Amino acid sequence: MRGWRARIGLVVPSSNTTVEPELTNACPPGTSVHTARMPLEDVTADDLDAMAERAIECAERLAHADVDVIAYACTTGSLLHGHGFDAELEAEIGATADCPAVATALSVERALDTLDCQRIALATPYVNDLTRREVDYLEESGHEIVAVDNRGITANTDIGALSPEDAYRQVDALLADADDSDGVFVSCTNYPSLPVVETLEADRGLPVVTSNAATLWDALQSVDVATDGPGQLFARNQ
Repeated sequence: MRGWRARIGLVVPSSNTTVEPELTNACPPGTSVHTARMPLEDVTADDLDAMAERAIECAERLAHADVDVIAYACTTGSLLHGHGFDAELEAEIGATADCPAVATALSVERALDTLDCQRIALATPYVNDLTRREVDYLEESGHEIVAVDNRGITANTDIGALSPEDAYRQVDALLADADDSDGVFVSCTNYPSLPVVETLEADRGLPVVTSNAATLWDALQSVDVATDGPGQLFARNQ
């Protein structure tokens, strides 16, 4: 049987081509990934807001697969309205599917706190508006953003077409101006970056959190499955 330890349900933007393969590759043995999609083409505030209205429908469908946990796997989509909205999203999805639920934005906060990362270097593929919202969200939770870089991409398929090498080079350049950072966050579940986490950590000597790493780690924690994956985060259990 697939997912004999845990079945992870994902609620993802329809144009996301990264989160499923990254999580599937990083999942520990005996776990499986199952997906429902919400319509999204461009990563803008208005489109993300409209997309969120379909989250509960997706949770209802994932419940049919008897999943053990559901992750709302969209970073900006889960922080768009700031703190409170993220927790409500988790609560509504969990109640709908009768299982634990995590939202990527809160998963990232939990991951950064677990790694004792307070001064963050932030790399995103987003336009300025969404990057600013993310900075505000993280600062409201007590983190200091000491350096930030964004690529200014709107089309989600263009974000998915980036490579892990792109993520590595963006972070490497960002850290040149962030000597006082104690952690790195690479945002967006559609930004291919999980495969370079360990390389970045080895080269730069800092913990690196990506949206997909935090989402998977948090989902596994919520169903008491021992974390297993790349980077310092997966070596830490709550």
